[in-house]
Amino acid sequence: MAYTPQMPKKKYIIDLSADEREQLQQLIRRGKTSTRKLTRARVLLKAEAGCTDDEIVAALNVGVATVERLRKRFVEAGLEALNERPRPGKRPKLDPKAQARLIAEACSKAPDGRLRWTLQLLADRVVQLKLADSCSYELVRRALKKTSSSPGSNSNGVSEK
Repeated sequence: MAYTPQMPKKKYIIDLSADEREQLQQLIRRGKTSTRKLTRARVLLKAEAGCTDDEIVAALNVGVATVERLRKRFVEAGLEALNERPRPGKRPKLDPKAQARLIAEACSKAPDGRLRWTLQLLADRVVQLKLADSCSYELVRRALKKTSSSPGSNSNGVSEK
């Protein structure tokens, strides 16, 4: 007698209402959202259509664990499962408003007795303005690098050290 392995029953079955299905299809048609969210919508639609996890993985180029996690999240939270959850990690020291202020300081006139701002002077200024409790010149360098400003550039008057 030959052994034929049976597919284990899925614990989390995707059963979309007509309204949910329409929302997912509209989301995909519009395409005006993040790729991750679109992929999650496609996974849910394929799962509801009866595709196995392996078929979904092959069709959408995602991992099996991703499909299983999404099934569970959908059953527990509904369409809220499409949204990103907060990621672990430390919060940035400078929020966008503080970064904007830092850039404005870097573009302003250098302090008395100086030809231009240095990264360390800007780091000290961030602490002085109470934008952050502490600040290193490296944090300033990374913040300025994200903009069109660059240390040493003639356009903004900031030098490296």
